[in-house]
Amino acid sequence: MTYCVALRVEAGLVMLSDTRTNAGLDNIGMFRKTFTYEKPGERAIALLCSGNLSVTQEVRTKLSRAMKDSVEDPEIETLLNCATMHRAAHLVGDAMKTVQKEMRTGMSASNVSLGASILVCGQRKGGKLRLYMVYSEGNFIEATADTPFFQIGEHKYGKPILDRMIRPNTSLSDAAKAVCVSMDSTLRSNLSVGMPLDLSIIPRDSYKFSLRRRIEANDPEFSQISSEWGAVLKAGFDSLPSLID
Repeated sequence: MTYCVALRVEAGLVMLSDTRTNAGLDNIGMFRKTFTYEKPGERAIALLCSGNLSVTQEVRTKLSRAMKDSVEDPEIETLLNCATMHRAAHLVGDAMKTVQKEMRTGMSASNVSLGASILVCGQRKGGKLRLYMVYSEGNFIEATADTPFFQIGEHKYGKPILDRMIRPNTSLSDAAKAVCVSMDSTLRSNLSVGMPLDLSIIPRDSYKFSLRRRIEANDPEFSQISSEWGAVLKAGFDSLPSLID
């Protein structure tokens, strides 16, 4: 399993994903879940992937092949030349539908789940910050001011802090802290989510990544966030009124 989270606030986009995959307790691997595409000064896009690994890898392969082929044939539409972020979400959705159809045909007698989800985040010059969630069927929804973040994978443990803290005017610094706390809560409660982590940030109207950081298990800043958040929760709990005399 995995956990990916992406926030869209007025100041920009913040994304965080883990790297653990597992097919049973004794078959655990590490695969990157965040993939970035950038034309500095023109557009920056990130894809965060969850679900069947063979599906998401094939979707990314199709998208990457189109970008490679477009060097020779500029008429080929890709994530790096499409007109809008909405169109970028369509390209990911179309690739997802194609892959699902191909794999279901070849695995019709299998009970293997082909479920997968991809978050599409980014901004192009002349457009707004956008965040979409693409489903296995290829359809998608967009984040709004009322729903400024999306989660895929093991989302339930890390959702309460985001519900309480994330607002449209949340700063990028606070948004980054919030996704780290959200991930820390998930790491503590679910063994199918694991380090290292990938943190990415796209500031508003910069059209580039200001941060693409791999957070290892011994990262001092993440460890400090984890320990201090635990201490704050303990202090808050101890201060609550008792319900028993």
